[in-house]
Amino acid sequence: MCGIAGKINFSGEPVSAELLGEMIGAISHRGPDETGFYRDRNVGLAHARLSIIDLESGSQPISNEDKTIWIVFNGEIFNYVELREGLVAKGHRFSTRSDTEVIVHLYEEMGEECVTEMNGQWAFCLFDSKRQKLFLSRDRMGIRPLFYRATGKDFVFASEIKSIFCDPSVEREIDPRALDQIFTFWVTVPPTTAFRGIGELPAGHSMTVQEGRVTVEPYWRLDYPTERSDRGRSDRTCADWADELRHLLIDATRLRLRSDVPVGAYLSGGLDSSVTTAMIKHFTDSRLRTFSVTFDDPEFDESRFQNDVIDLLDTDHSDIRCAHADIGAVFPDVVWHAEKPVVRTAPAPLYLLSSLVRQNGYKVVLTGEGSDEILGGYDIFKEAKIRRFWSAFPESRKRPLLLKKLYPYLKNIQAQPEAYLKAFFHVRPEDLDNPFFSHLPRWEMTAKLKLFFSREVREELGGYDVYDEIARRIPEEFSEWDHFCQAQYLESAYLMPGYILSSQGDRVAMAHSIEGRYPFLDHRVVELAAAIPPRFKMKVLDEKHVLKKAAEDLVPASVKSRPKQPYRAPEAISFFEGDDSARDYVHELLSPTRIEENGLFHVPAVEKLIAKVRKGQAVGIKDNMALVSILSTQLVVEQFVRNFGKRSNHGTDNGKNGTGRT
Repeated sequence: MCGIAGKINFSGEPVSAELLGEMIGAISHRGPDETGFYRDRNVGLAHARLSIIDLESGSQPISNEDKTIWIVFNGEIFNYVELREGLVAKGHRFSTRSDTEVIVHLYEEMGEECVTEMNGQWAFCLFDSKRQKLFLSRDRMGIRPLFYRATGKDFVFASEIKSIFCDPSVEREIDPRALDQIFTFWVTVPPTTAFRGIGELPAGHSMTVQEGRVTVEPYWRLDYPTERSDRGRSDRTCADWADELRHLLIDATRLRLRSDVPVGAYLSGGLDSSVTTAMIKHFTDSRLRTFSVTFDDPEFDESRFQNDVIDLLDTDHSDIRCAHADIGAVFPDVVWHAEKPVVRTAPAPLYLLSSLVRQNGYKVVLTGEGSDEILGGYDIFKEAKIRRFWSAFPESRKRPLLLKKLYPYLKNIQAQPEAYLKAFFHVRPEDLDNPFFSHLPRWEMTAKLKLFFSREVREELGGYDVYDEIARRIPEEFSEWDHFCQAQYLESAYLMPGYILSSQGDRVAMAHSIEGRYPFLDHRVVELAAAIPPRFKMKVLDEKHVLKKAAEDLVPASVKSRPKQPYRAPEAISFFEGDDSARDYVHELLSPTRIEENGLFHVPAVEKLIAKVRKGQAVGIKDNMALVSILSTQLVVEQFVRNFGKRSNHGTDNGKNGTGRT
């Protein structure tokens, strides 16, 4: 995995070598092993390399034989061996053993359609000098990031926004519409980012830049069966689907172990990471090295289940223990790498975990991410099913009790009367036809945080309809999909690339030069999972039923039978417990003076919230989320708008030691 950056000046003016150096230097954490550059008249490309494939000859930028096509690439093409064999048979000559060079020759053979043949995770920019064209692409699921700024004068791109901000012509300003999106959906909706004028290439899209014109087109998207398209599949049993899923997952895991450096695995104690780890153990010859994060706070700790998997599979294991103070200490670094406000502290422990992996000499880990989205594992899918069940008999006194059973760890929900639950969970008949039915409770609860916006922000937003951002992007066939699949699409197309694979994924892993690989997000697995009937993905209320059947002999019984526990981390308490000087930034950024200066939030409302948190009177998810969201937004302003280039460490201990188990 690597970092890429570049620029083209439409006027023909040469791109500054100094600027390219600054841009790639800003993201050197993504590729600390070496840097490389290409400049040709008005085009400049830069690359920071994390050496994983072809350590000796895989330096970038890489070109074709006559040096008319150049590429900078961030990612892995896992089927590069097979693609290379086919290209050699067609007469292409290679000078390296890297997967990067395969893209160059595949482009020569197929043009922009080359990405359809690639199984991997990528963001790349290819310069075709004969056509004076840039071709950029991002992988199907949005695992790797790609940002840009386009004007009539130039086009700048990079793996991270901080690299683009090295260009002095680029303004740094918060986009209120982005705040509205984050304070509703938890993510921005591409191409929107947290900053005005900076775009994000959506997952499954490619982009061309030629003669000053910028064109963005999809090459792949999630799709689910309709009643018409599902004919011929209804006679397949759950066992049939489970068997096919198992075989594909084994192959996806094998492909993602291709590497010239050792590969480890994350082990959370949940079903997905346990299945991934078991696949490595039983179906490959790779050494089984695992890593996990545990918590001092028993409410969040999953070490019991981690230990069951470790004992069954006999893994060489290390873990890092996370206390409240650790989250508060590293939070500024988490936001610096996320480059946008975050509504939860969950990325912080994963930031510490990637540091542990790096300390142990590993660069690559396999994880179970993606399984919950593609196979229906999250509580939000179960919740939507219960809400529809309740809405059929809205006066029932027993049906709403299922929602309390669903969330035993949310004390505030447990205490609410039936009338509150009916309003909060939207079980009115008119709610059933809303295309966003599955996500209304989450989105509307998050949207309450916008009560903290300042008058100026509210005025600028005016009549902006945040829901329209998604409504005009959902596929035409959306209304014909099963309700379960509609919920899966919303989760997979927006939250997953924008938060799970970003703030909790690429950004905190690459902060320590760690590449994550995701067998469940092999596009073949994703497409198979989309075709599996919902009744097999969730059997009554048994989530990921088909996966449990596919892996029934691979993981401990305790892991298969445990109720789904979403990954969570301690929140507001992490910033106020104890007297840790590493968290002085909290008091500074949440002070009335700084809130007023930045102008995004209403000072009295924030003061009231902080007083509640200090007294231990914060109410459930809403208050905790508000504190984290406001603090992270203040950090974004501090780090990227007010003091870009002068960011201090805030006392973060990146070298916190983990514990080992053999």
